[in-house]
Amino acid sequence: MATRPVILSIAGYDPSSGAGVTADIKTAAALGCYAVTCITALTVQSTQGVFGVEPVRPETIRETLSRLADDFKFAAVRIGMLGTGEAVELAAEFLRERRPKNVVLDPVIRSSSGAELLDGGGVKAIRSQLLSLADVITPNLLEALMLAELNALPKTSSDWETDLPLIRQAAQELHRMGAKAIVITGGDLQEANDYVSVSDNQGVWDQTLRARRMESQATHGTGCAFATAIACRLARGSQVIDAVRDAKEYVRQAMAAAYPVGKGVGPLNHHYRVGE
Repeated sequence: MATRPVILSIAGYDPSSGAGVTADIKTAAALGCYAVTCITALTVQSTQGVFGVEPVRPETIRETLSRLADDFKFAAVRIGMLGTGEAVELAAEFLRERRPKNVVLDPVIRSSSGAELLDGGGVKAIRSQLLSLADVITPNLLEALMLAELNALPKTSSDWETDLPLIRQAAQELHRMGAKAIVITGGDLQEANDYVSVSDNQGVWDQTLRARRMESQATHGTGCAFATAIACRLARGSQVIDAVRDAKEYVRQAMAAAYPVGKGVGPLNHHYRVGE
């Protein structure tokens, strides 16, 4: 009997199922993988925003990760919202002890509606402990600047070439901190391009993946879907640049195939590939 690669999602719970672990489960299923999850925080959330966050007890996170690792062989790991510095440290401890392959870190710091989803200690712990343990990181530009400790803001009304020197500077700092492959997403910028920078045995190379901006109300959880799709492609044997390209196309198609959900910013259609 054929099996599917198992993807571990370490992330928060969104009760509207647009982001977090429930979105990761749907993305993995659409891309031929099986997702297991470790919830790091409960949120009070809908398509209209994030209204509250309650971190899961550290003991529960630690035991969940341990029990899952004893039972499954992970083909990839997607790390999203962690919430607290203690949860970041637990995730780093798990990666050091279990050494799973194809770790994709989506450093969620705040929601698109502006809610804080990671405390100050968590940002510092990502810098010092998680960056060097991930195979790919997928921050948006604001997250990349914060992690790189660059006191600058992107010029969101400008063109891509104007922001590119700042994007490259952020990537260089993140490489210096130990990041291997970096995808700085441009969904929040005027041009929805993604910047890929990879440090390997041959040195550092970079590439811009260009795309047209889509006008859509189905953008909730796109970062989660993108990072999980990368993890799924890596789990199935793709190289980083191919995994990023495929994930970008998956998100674009899933946004185009979305249908109205809720009264606010709805989710993309994670299952579009299976006929919905």
